[in-house]
Amino acid sequence: MGTGLFGKNSGGIKVPHRKMSDKKMIEGASLPKVVTVPMGQHLGAPAKPLVKKGDVVKTGQLIAEPGGFISANIHAPISGTVKKLVIMLNVVTSKPMEAIVIESDGRDEWSLMPKMDDWRSRPKEEVLQRIKGAGIVGLGGATFPTHVKLSPPPGKKIDTIIINGCECEPYITSDHRVMMEYGEKVIKAIPILQWLLDCNNVFFAIEKNKPDAIQHITDLIAKHGVKGVRVASMKTKYPMGAEKTLTKSLLGREVPMGSLPLDVGVVVQNVSTVIAIHDAIYDGKALVERVVTVTGNVKVPKNLMARFGTPAVELVESCGGVVGDADEIIFGGPMMGISQPNLNSPTTKGTNCILVKKAPDVEERDCFRCSSCIDACPMNLMPTMYVLLAKKSRWEDCETLYYVNNCVECGSCAYVCPAKIPLVQYIKTAKLEYRKLGVKK
Repeated sequence: MGTGLFGKNSGGIKVPHRKMSDKKMIEGASLPKVVTVPMGQHLGAPAKPLVKKGDVVKTGQLIAEPGGFISANIHAPISGTVKKLVIMLNVVTSKPMEAIVIESDGRDEWSLMPKMDDWRSRPKEEVLQRIKGAGIVGLGGATFPTHVKLSPPPGKKIDTIIINGCECEPYITSDHRVMMEYGEKVIKAIPILQWLLDCNNVFFAIEKNKPDAIQHITDLIAKHGVKGVRVASMKTKYPMGAEKTLTKSLLGREVPMGSLPLDVGVVVQNVSTVIAIHDAIYDGKALVERVVTVTGNVKVPKNLMARFGTPAVELVESCGGVVGDADEIIFGGPMMGISQPNLNSPTTKGTNCILVKKAPDVEERDCFRCSSCIDACPMNLMPTMYVLLAKKSRWEDCETLYYVNNCVECGSCAYVCPAKIPLVQYIKTAKLEYRKLGVKK
């Protein structure tokens, strides 16, 4: 077993970068004629629709409200008419969910919130409500509602904020380009986080394979004289961008099993999330778009500012279309991304990348106890045991004996497995079945 995250023999892996679009400037994607807006774009309960067929909406208008405490607002990504409400499959949870279909009027008329340039003079709760009202969630992949993350419970003192610019997965370059082109917004929004969390100590973490971003952010911090912010040049090793991994690697603080970074005094925010906070406070804009890397087997890989609900095929075609013998489309990177049923899948708040590739033609073999997965696991778990237990439907043992819920599903174990066992699939199944047991009890 390892001695600590990214310490000696402690897991994590080296993966090929394949950053095909890291020098490509962000381009604005064409406005889609029709968007399909899923209600499950965030961690937690799906949102509840507030509109019906025939309603006319503006860009940024609230069209769905939170369905629970851990949930988020959803806004119209284009102006136009609600054509229908449909049921679609949530590919992440494998459960049906509602979605709102909007047809564009071609005008892109916005519904903006009042600007809050004077945020320092307002109650903190009012600023948090603005972040909640804008529908902001973690844009690094987890999609956890940001207003909840910025509201630590009483007794949880935050002493360090980490701005996460690591972007450790292969292919994805959206955060890299955001730092290079919208870095001023990030720097301008950091004081909001410091004020809300009553914490001045900030680390801006960037992997060493992005030297231009490290230098650019360092220069911006000096230019704007932001107090308490330091750039941390991190080791290039996957999954450095996972918040528990980053907390351990940067601060030496190990997040206990079943806990979050806030339990060790830390809040981690992705750079794109921080920009969304900037836009909500200073521009009055709800979260309706993000930068998406479109890469892999496409003619011209790009970074596109795309509205949520845009069919993937439109973004792929704007990059010259599919080339070669690609037959798979993934939302996200090759390590943690989710394979989509077809090219018409709509983008969501969590879609930071569209990866077009040839699906691997591999056959799962029996585990021969090489322990490669154990060596690779950054959480010091035993992935091979989840396969053994899952095949025997021993779901409770996966958690009570081997702590399956502490797995961050980074895919390092499956990447190094010589038997080509889809370990993450077994792990996700084990987590799902264990939760079902809890509900029954």
